[in-house]
Amino acid sequence: MSREEQPHTVKCPTCGNAVEWTEEQRWRPFCSERCKLIDLGSWFDESNRIPDDSLPPSSSDLDD
Repeated sequence: MSREEQPHTVKCPTCGNAVEWTEEQRWRPFCSERCKLIDLGSWFDESNRIPDDSLPPSSSDLDD
C-alpha cells in the first residue's frame, strides 16, 4: 500500500486512541460512540465552553 492510500490517523479527543479518518469510521474524530457521548456530556454540563469576552446586556439595553 502506498503512502497516498493510507488513511490519515488522528487521536481520539476523549481517550487518545488512534482513529483512522475514513468514511467507515462513523464516530470520527472519536474512536467510539462512548467517547463521543462523554465529550457531549462535557459540553452539556459546561465543563467545555467557548470563551466570550463580551459583556452581558445591561438592564437599559433590555428596555429598548
